[in-house]
Amino acid sequence: MTARHFKDTVYEYFSRIGKATSSPKRLEILDILCQGEKSVEEIARNAQLDVKNASAHLKVLHAARLVASRREGKRVYYAVADATVADYWMRTRTIAEQRFAEIERTAKCFFTDREIMVTLDRQALLGKARRGEVVVLDVRPHSEYEQGHLPYARSVPLAELERQMATLPRNKQIVAYCRGPYCVLSAEATDMLKERGFRAVRLADGVLEWRAAGGPIASGPAFGG
Repeated sequence: MTARHFKDTVYEYFSRIGKATSSPKRLEILDILCQGEKSVEEIARNAQLDVKNASAHLKVLHAARLVASRREGKRVYYAVADATVADYWMRTRTIAEQRFAEIERTAKCFFTDREIMVTLDRQALLGKARRGEVVVLDVRPHSEYEQGHLPYARSVPLAELERQMATLPRNKQIVAYCRGPYCVLSAEATDMLKERGFRAVRLADGVLEWRAAGGPIASGPAFGG
């Protein structure tokens, strides 16, 4: 093997990662899968794709060995291949945020008039949640909560929030979070809560950001209290 052949070979493999993640939809799918394993149908629904297109994107990610799959009956489930893939997505996002001011401007435009806790003292929040001084709501689907959530968080998926509002205390601040700073579920949740008179704020962190900052992650069945 010549030196040129060696370099061409290894860089071609490196480029496969870039090619696999060159699609905005495939990056969104990676972001979704960083929350936990999902079926093709769930991925399609979350990414607002039909099942055929979702499957095609997943095949590309699978060929680049960024995701792993398993079959259970007639359903196929996908997950990120390992923790380094989640790290890759976080680093990609950070580099883009540093290079493109448009990302911050776009986020500010969308989240106008919504409270975002971007400089949160995580230890302070944990202490308040532990003492029952605030209510932390995880508004992602129950399945994502069960695969990892912030300590002391209560699972109330956005789709269930309307009917569960009566169980929420009105004398405490409510902190809602979802899949990170670019997820809109918590923004929609805080809008709904504030319209009903609750003191609600949106936490920019999701599980990935919390873990990356060294914060503890809990797991277990979803609960309603």
